[in-house]
Amino acid sequence: MSKKLVPVLVVLLIVASLIAGCAQSNTGATSGKIKVFGAYATPIEEPWDGVIHQALNAAKEAGTIDYTYTENIGYSGDMERILREVADQQKPDVIMGDAFGNEEAVRRVAKDYPNIAFVFGSGLGPADPNFSVFDNWIQEPAYLSGMLAAGMSKSATIGVVGGYPVPEVNRLVNAFIAGAKSVNPNTKVLVSFINSWFDPAAAKEAALAQIDAGADVLYAERFGVIDAAKEKGLLAIGNMSDQNSLAPDTVITSPVWDMTATVAYVIAQVKAGAYTSMDLKDFSMMAKGGATLAPFHNLESAIPADLLATVTQRQNDIKSGLFRVDVDEAQPQAVN
Repeated sequence: MSKKLVPVLVVLLIVASLIAGCAQSNTGATSGKIKVFGAYATPIEEPWDGVIHQALNAAKEAGTIDYTYTENIGYSGDMERILREVADQQKPDVIMGDAFGNEEAVRRVAKDYPNIAFVFGSGLGPADPNFSVFDNWIQEPAYLSGMLAAGMSKSATIGVVGGYPVPEVNRLVNAFIAGAKSVNPNTKVLVSFINSWFDPAAAKEAALAQIDAGADVLYAERFGVIDAAKEKGLLAIGNMSDQNSLAPDTVITSPVWDMTATVAYVIAQVKAGAYTSMDLKDFSMMAKGGATLAPFHNLESAIPADLLATVTQRQNDIKSGLFRVDVDEAQPQAVN
């Protein structure tokens, strides 16, 4: 090799290295455990935040991460203060949680700490260099749940109690309604919103009103509805996690959101020094295992065989890409 070529090759190698480094985020590779902090606006008893916490806690128990968290932060301004204190004092590699009502505050903090990976539930988009977003894209199992509800209803009237009529909730409710109508077009669906993310008493009251109006199967998009169904001896469908343990003789199934795949991807990216801001939507859908229909447990025998076969076939079609559940985020109305 000519000696004149050696300096040129060295320069080219340096430039290539710089380009590769610029392609990554500011978070560098780490050889030790990833430090993760969870920031939750509601109590982790609330299913949405509970699902994130469950996945992170499982990673902690597996020895993959060091994990600490603060719950029930609320929406009155404490989120920004807590995140800044954590970023300065604990210096985590990742901060993960829910944004929504704290959207602007969380994004302000992320912008000031570009070396920390911020990964938050949000209905908006990612922001360079370090703010990634995810959401509960579980409209597919919600559709299957609607099929079950309509097929098991004796009154042809079912109900759903949601939090706020925002896109993240609307798409689940609309998918539930579409699934119900696919089984019985004459199904009447009662829809109520309690305008709260966590108010079990209000959710139970709304559910009882639907029962009085004839609903005999309820979709508990919010915590508290299952109590009403159990009290009245009716069937219910949970949400976010497998909620059968709350009322084993009441909860048929639940559209389950599993954050395991999302957490594993983020941890791998941060550990490799390859983390960049992105929309993590795909990891929350059925194809990647981020959304499932919970087991039927002891209630499987109560499901008519033909209905179970239909739901199972539709589930297989969704997973194989032969059937797509529409994402409808318009505010649903009670339908007849």
